[in-house]
Amino acid sequence: MKRKNTRPLAERVTEAAATALAAQNYVSVIDVLQGIGWLPSSLVDDWRHGRADDLESVLRINPQRIEEAIQLLWSWVKTKGLIAREAEYVARTPQRHVLRFSADGSAAVEQAYRTHWISPALSEKKRERLAEKTSRAPELVVIQPLNKDWKCHRCGKQKGDLIIMEKPGPACLPCAGLDDLAFLSRGDALLTRRAKAKSTRYAVVVRFSRTRRRYERQGLLVEPKALADAEREIAEQAR
Repeated sequence: MKRKNTRPLAERVTEAAATALAAQNYVSVIDVLQGIGWLPSSLVDDWRHGRADDLESVLRINPQRIEEAIQLLWSWVKTKGLIAREAEYVARTPQRHVLRFSADGSAAVEQAYRTHWISPALSEKKRERLAEKTSRAPELVVIQPLNKDWKCHRCGKQKGDLIIMEKPGPACLPCAGLDDLAFLSRGDALLTRRAKAKSTRYAVVVRFSRTRRRYERQGLLVEPKALADAEREIAEQAR
């Protein structure tokens, strides 16, 4: 049986906030909820991939306790003179919809979660770069499944050997609108970097390693024109 954490909530919030700030120069409500053990990374991953309607629906914590933790965080950031910047949270799905934090879409709650408290030790230029980085849409992830018996939850068929995970289950690339992208295998760092920079749409391709017990990068899906342009550019420079 898991032992209940008997440390005062204020102490736990302060420790989690200080740890996040030291590691990344900003702290958010999500950082604190993860730091105090209320929000496992697996639940955050489900939410970011659109497998949960909102973040609070996956939190099995009394809403009043969540509000208490947020208030404690606000009290702490005031003592540190941290600077508030709102960040965009976009789903890691082809639709790139804006993620929701609360079930009812409360403006106050949404703002509380979106706010990042940034270190005043950073210059204004660095603060702006950090805000831009944290608002950037996350990379799409496409999976090479080990199980060959999968079926697309949309069309009921198995098209190709790549899937993208959605809330109802795996989706084939044609149904996800990604079948026009070309696969670029890992190994050529220069080509990968340039093709990615030239492609307005791309996705990271991963496969689960049973020996290492983790997903490992296999390459990228990029726009064919971007790949061709990158290859031509590299070839011309090599002459």
